[in-house]
Amino acid sequence: MENNAPKSKTNGALLAALIIMTGLAGVSSYLYFDQKKVSENQEVTISERVEELSTTRVKLDSISTALDAKIAEVQKLGGDVSELEKVKAQLEQDKAALKRGNRVSISKYEAKIKQYEAFLAEKDTLIAGLQRENVTLATNVKTLDEENTGLKTNRQQLRDSVNTFVAQNTELTSKVTRAAALKAQNVKVFAVNSKGKVKEDDAYKAKKLDKIKVVYTLLDNPLTKEEAKDVYVRVLDPDGAVVSDMANGSGTFNVDGNETIYTTKQTVNYTNNNQNVELLYSRGIPYKPGKYTVELYSEGFRIGSGEFAIR
Repeated sequence: MENNAPKSKTNGALLAALIIMTGLAGVSSYLYFDQKKVSENQEVTISERVEELSTTRVKLDSISTALDAKIAEVQKLGGDVSELEKVKAQLEQDKAALKRGNRVSISKYEAKIKQYEAFLAEKDTLIAGLQRENVTLATNVKTLDEENTGLKTNRQQLRDSVNTFVAQNTELTSKVTRAAALKAQNVKVFAVNSKGKVKEDDAYKAKKLDKIKVVYTLLDNPLTKEEAKDVYVRVLDPDGAVVSDMANGSGTFNVDGNETIYTTKQTVNYTNNNQNVELLYSRGIPYKPGKYTVELYSEGFRIGSGEFAIR
């Protein structure tokens, strides 16, 4: 009986130790599985966090691209982009903060994203209004261009009409002026010797010619004013040169806009009654042989002519 007692105690100790070991093993297993579950939950949380951050970055990048497009469109339409650029700067700050921060609030960024999206929608309305205004402006510009073209056409037509009227008026004035010009007929040239004797012949001797006497008749013309008229006389020698002496009454006058030399001139009080006019001209030097022409001019028109010869 005494030997069985120690053996029983030993068995009890072993049993107790086995129970304790079994308990410890159970606790260890529990702790291991609990830790594994915590790790798995953490991995899921981190994965979800990464996905949320990635989604938020993508949304912000998309909004940034949309803002750039809106800025370009408003600039093209001639609108004010200062507010858009201010929002774009704030967006870039938010993107940088999201990239740096490990403990950023996704809900806070979701609220910002909604604000940005609302702002973009508002600007879509603004851009639509600007587009309508530009269409209206383009239509108005086209209308103004058409009106301007019409005005230019009308102005050109008016200018053409004025030019035509001026040309017609000038032509009519020229006709009236020409019709009102003096007309000289029966232009004759006589030789006058040193003694004052007048001789009419087919040809005159140069040594017996001291002066020439030009006689002509001014025809009556109801269109011509009765007033003093300057009559210019051009004597052309056989070579066609004008006989002139500036110291002896010669000078220049205008015919058809050209300056022309005259031999002598006289002022005639025109009376409109077929009046006869006489003119004496002394050259001072002998005439060379040949045929001479006498031309009469008044008020820019040639009014008559005659001839004489020197032998």
